[in-house]
Amino acid sequence: MQLRDALDDYKRHTGHATRFPGERRTVTGRFSGGDGRLVHVDAGGEIRDFGYPLTGLTGLVRSRVGLAVGRDVTWLDEVATEQRYVGDTTLIETVHETDHGTVTRHDATIGDAHLTRATIDVGDDGHANVDPADLSLVVYARFAPDGRDDRVGQLRYDDAVEVYHDDEHDFLASDTGFTDLRGQLPATFPELLDDTPTDLPRDRGGDRYEEERLSGEVVVDAPFEEGVATVGTLLTDREETTREAARVRLDELFADLDSPDALAAAAGETIPSVPESVPSRESVVADLRVLSLLSAESGLRIAGPDFDPFYATSGGYGYTWFRDDAEISTFLLGADARLGLGLGDWHARSAEMYVATQRPDGSWPHRVWPRNGSLAPGWANARIEDGPDVDYQADQTGSVIAYLAQARAAGVDAEGIDESLVAALAGLDETLEEDGRPVVCQNAWEDSVGRFAHTAATFLEAYSELALHGDGLDPDALDAEGDLDPAALPEDLAGHARNQAARVYDALDDLWVPERGCYALRETPEGAIDDRLDSSTLALASAHRSFDALGGDEVAGDGAGDGGEETGAVDAERLDRLVSHVETVVDGLARESDEISGLVRYEGDGWRRAGQLSEKVWTVSTAWGANACAELAVLLADRDDPRAAEMTERARELLAHVSPGGTLCEPTSYLPEQFFDDGTPDSATPLGWPHAIRLATVALLDDELPQFADRAIADD
Repeated sequence: MQLRDALDDYKRHTGHATRFPGERRTVTGRFSGGDGRLVHVDAGGEIRDFGYPLTGLTGLVRSRVGLAVGRDVTWLDEVATEQRYVGDTTLIETVHETDHGTVTRHDATIGDAHLTRATIDVGDDGHANVDPADLSLVVYARFAPDGRDDRVGQLRYDDAVEVYHDDEHDFLASDTGFTDLRGQLPATFPELLDDTPTDLPRDRGGDRYEEERLSGEVVVDAPFEEGVATVGTLLTDREETTREAARVRLDELFADLDSPDALAAAAGETIPSVPESVPSRESVVADLRVLSLLSAESGLRIAGPDFDPFYATSGGYGYTWFRDDAEISTFLLGADARLGLGLGDWHARSAEMYVATQRPDGSWPHRVWPRNGSLAPGWANARIEDGPDVDYQADQTGSVIAYLAQARAAGVDAEGIDESLVAALAGLDETLEEDGRPVVCQNAWEDSVGRFAHTAATFLEAYSELALHGDGLDPDALDAEGDLDPAALPEDLAGHARNQAARVYDALDDLWVPERGCYALRETPEGAIDDRLDSSTLALASAHRSFDALGGDEVAGDGAGDGGEETGAVDAERLDRLVSHVETVVDGLARESDEISGLVRYEGDGWRRAGQLSEKVWTVSTAWGANACAELAVLLADRDDPRAAEMTERARELLAHVSPGGTLCEPTSYLPEQFFDDGTPDSATPLGWPHAIRLATVALLDDELPQFADRAIADD
């Protein structure tokens, strides 16, 4: 998205009830990709690239597709349109009903190439005697090579045009050649300053000879042959791909992918296949599709497509956060073990990148570029900068540790896991206070500081997973020349992690609020207890499951191992508090309107409300509620506690809200980050985190709580 587009959108949507001006939204339409480039095909058919964080190439920032009869153009985003995915693939079928016939498009992104294959059906009546030979596909495309919309040039060929700035060279080609090709300048200064938005493309102008060549904007006419026209774009780096090789690549794609079936087969190879026997298969397919789309070749993922690159209303989404990414990795690891999804390469790539991006102090930075792991713009890099460490998100380090420990136990093939875990353990110890709770830092939602229950939950889970899977870790793996002191760690690292887990377990009592029957959101920097309900505290459920696996007789600590006949480390009082906490949070954050049902993020959340007076519903929070209820149900079932059945039902009810057909799951199969009460989706779409939580919850319910499935069905 270029500044011109942001200003144009600002003019179009200022004062809108549910649209924030200056953004490029993806709440409608679908994405294609999964093997490099990430391309959005809007519900009206506009094509845009969103893959810069994944590949470093900007590509298409704006486009329109039309049907021409002579010089008369019908833009396909102005006619009745339907869209769907073809099968389990990322091939997008978009059907446009025009006055001249039905145009059926198939869009597929293969590597760094994107193909749009259009067929025209004029029907038996000939649609006002239109000769198919007179029809052509019109494509308006604006490229921004190297992210630039100035100092851009074009090279033209019989069947292609090359747009370039420096390193990035982008190609637009047609299988049937071009009958017309023209360029134009972007919106002019007077147009930008005008209150009225600018409709593009403009009609051909004749007073600027350089307009044809010195811009990234082109308009081409591609003729139909036997009712078919195919255009393709290819993004390249000049040091990796010559222009001759680029043109050959496009010709090969046109020849090899010359039918919808061939496109579907190629698009299907970019995402994992899902066995037919998998439960809730439609949901699982959608989750793996989304997580594939958001992944770079490195294995790191963007949080979501970046709808707000100018930070007009947010801090951006096209980056890798180690909290989101590591939790996604953990959810995928568990789901794969339960459902047999064949994601071994995914697990290994994630582990390798976490090892590679770890800092010398054992922590992980705020956010990085997924394509190479280099530091990305952020506001929580206190452990890199001089000064206090308050602006540091300690939960991110906890989440990565939990994944790496489980990956180690699962035999994930990645070098450096042991050394990384030793350094991470030392770094985690540095950020644990004497009272057994994490230091003052930023929260999961990145909008306040304090000593958070959610951060404590990630520490409890990290220490517990290290205790469970840390046998054989050697403190000598720490580099004596690094930022951490090897002498600070005992010889028995697994035993040390057990003791640290017990300390955190006991210290959580400091955040118990008996009047509300829940754990507090945080202790403020001033020492006050903030007892608001917060969906992030639902992480306590999975953290306690990890701790419980340590066994009551083997764990030090006043509160651990006191349960008599209990088999796990979680005692009876703590279990009662967990049940009370999860029920209180789920009930207290529940919102229902005529259009949607789900959980809000936390009490008093004022972000992106626009004109809405109350908090918005979040898919992450709703899915988290489902997962927490399922995790807690497993703990209860292990003790033959009758509350397990009720908690399982709660999990299924919440899961239904974010499942296909639920009010928070869009017809595209995507989970947007947020919803207004009127059912309007908002913010990053799709968001990877809730998709991973949904996948893990489906697998957990099927694998560990099948005994309650009949009851849930009967109740329905």
